Amino acid sequence: MPKMFIKASAESMGGLKVKATANNHEIILDEPRADGGTNQGMNPMEALLSALGGCKVIVAQSYAKMHKIKLKSIRIDFEGEFDPNGYLGKDPNAKIGYSKIIEHFHIEADNTPEEIHTFIDFVSNTCPVNDTLTQPATFEHEIHLNE
Repeated sequence: MPKMFIKASAESMGGLKVKATANNHEIILDEPRADGGTNQGMNPMEALLSALGGCKVIVAQSYAKMHKIKLKSIRIDFEGEFDPNGYLGKDPNAKIGYSKIIEHFHIEADNTPEEIHTFIDFVSNTCPVNDTLTQPATFEHEIHLNE
């Protein structure tokens, strides 16, 4: 299969509100009112955790039968440890992004705990969002002025 190129965009809607689009779908990203936003959408850090969860749930649902997992339900709750002092420039030693992400898998399946643990390891190792976070992509940027 040839490489895929996924395109997405993010555009200011005024203030801190952003319209993010990809593949004819859109979501609104924003910040809470206390942080200067309008609270009309999740913030990008929340969206990142949600994308990670969505990816892992999709991988689990897609591969459960192949791995003989009798999956009845799956939910993943996340806790992201984040020090805003890094992002705000108040502490030069604080990490700017998440320093830790804790996943809580809630699974109902007719399998042994060992089978579930093995399957969840597979899910994490197969999830493209997890891979991107744990083995970051290289970045390039171009600046287009006056468009």
